[in-house]
Amino acid sequence: MNENELRTVKVSIMGGPERLITEGTTLEEIAKDYEKEYKYPILAAKVNNDIKELNYMITDNCNVKFLDLSDEDGMRMYRRSLHFILIKAAHDLFPDRKLVICHAISKGIYCELEGKEPLNEDDVKRIEKKMWELINADIPFVKRMMSREDAKELFKKSGRIDRYMAVEHRRKPYVTMYNFDGLDDYFYGYMVPSTGYIKKFALKFYKQGMIMIYPDKKDPSRIPEFEEQKKLFSIFTEYKKWGSILGVNNVGDLNNIIMNGEINTLIRVSEALHEKKIAQIADMITNSENKKRVVLISGPSSSGKTTFAQRLSVQLRVNGMKPVTISLDDYFVDRECTPKDETGEFDFEALEAIDVKLFNQQLSDLISGKEVEVPIFNFTKGRREDFGRKLKIDDDQLIVIEGIHGLNEKLTSLIPKERKFKIYVSALTSLSIDDHNRIPTTDSRLIRRIVRDFQFRGSTAANTLQRWPSVRRGEEKNIFPFQEEADVMFNSALVYELGVLKVLAEPLLAEIGITSPEYSEAKRLIEFLGNFLPIESKEIPLNSIIKEFLGGSCFC
Repeated sequence: MNENELRTVKVSIMGGPERLITEGTTLEEIAKDYEKEYKYPILAAKVNNDIKELNYMITDNCNVKFLDLSDEDGMRMYRRSLHFILIKAAHDLFPDRKLVICHAISKGIYCELEGKEPLNEDDVKRIEKKMWELINADIPFVKRMMSREDAKELFKKSGRIDRYMAVEHRRKPYVTMYNFDGLDDYFYGYMVPSTGYIKKFALKFYKQGMIMIYPDKKDPSRIPEFEEQKKLFSIFTEYKKWGSILGVNNVGDLNNIIMNGEINTLIRVSEALHEKKIAQIADMITNSENKKRVVLISGPSSSGKTTFAQRLSVQLRVNGMKPVTISLDDYFVDRECTPKDETGEFDFEALEAIDVKLFNQQLSDLISGKEVEVPIFNFTKGRREDFGRKLKIDDDQLIVIEGIHGLNEKLTSLIPKERKFKIYVSALTSLSIDDHNRIPTTDSRLIRRIVRDFQFRGSTAANTLQRWPSVRRGEEKNIFPFQEEADVMFNSALVYELGVLKVLAEPLLAEIGITSPEYSEAKRLIEFLGNFLPIESKEIPLNSIIKEFLGGSCFC
């Protein structure tokens, strides 16, 4: 072949027939030929299951799958790029103040601009206007690699001690940096090519900060209406106070405690805070103006609901009450009667998968002093056993029920509201990697589930990742819409837990090869866990919520 002759490679786009591409062609160039086939702008691509930014050059035969806003990875890039634009706008307008990206709320992210003067509505309007100016200028996000030492020096000079500490204990000798119009920063993940790719967002003044609202996941062409979640916001505020008590607000703080040999003290204080909160909830139930007969515990997957229910029952006994536990799982309808989801699979998380009529009737009967025969569901057979267990409760006994539909009034429609106490449990961590990189609560729960599924269900990490989108759809439909109906919320997150979980999760994720569709997600989670130093689990008490996932719980 003539040395001046351009080499070609074979590329299959979206599983279609192979086409010849000149070596060195970027994904952005290829995307132009396919953008009409997509409802939303193409933001990135998976090349052989590995996520690549659009400036990536094709050099070998490969399979390419383009990502837009309808894809979770595409939405992550969109949000991340929006964060950088917000950071830049705030930096330009308020150079002496520090922007902190705090936590998710409603359909967006809550942020604060720290400084002597409180943020006001006019400040937020100015920031939003500046963001649109940056977007309309179509400024590129420029990626570059820096040595870990150079990155530390850069962050030290700029006063970003939070980022300096996060880099301090990284295993990798380099740091991937992004520059945006002269501002350097690090982000946990990839960016869109330039600000012009951002088409929709909203910025709303709220409390002492602002909420950036993203495009709707179901319909990215629209911005969802802001729905205030007062109880959820307050639980994040409480966790922030806990962080101050523990001296841990970000990963750098946690890693320093580990390095200083103080992790056992942190574990004990963290667990004590949990116990204190559970005892307070038990007191609320015991001292309620209206005598409660039913306690309903709900929350998304891997929230630690089972252990929480057991610990709450212990505290209720301390208060002289005699709780009885009923499993909602025993009220499943027979397998052939189970509704199916949009993919044709059984939807076990739908309310219709529960015999709501029987459940309500038996609760009413129990409260009125009658004896009932509680069903026993055989999951192997997919139907109830021909026999059940007889149950009768005294007037001073509580019924504790744990299940995803606990906050939905339809589940217990025959029981008067004043006789029920509803609790929402979730791992609502507000721990951050640094001021500009929060830890999604979904990631914390996913890592819990990966470890638990392997430990107790013989499931690989790949299987857990494969099922996770379906789990999330069920949560969006059956749990999150009702969370504000709770009488109280409990944050099951433990500030130290990811350092413990990484020891078990990393090897499981590393088993997922590049040919697997779950490879890119596994790679992302491994990169995320790389921020944490490992923590031994021997000092964790046997009643800890995290033991539900690690094994060795005293409640099992």
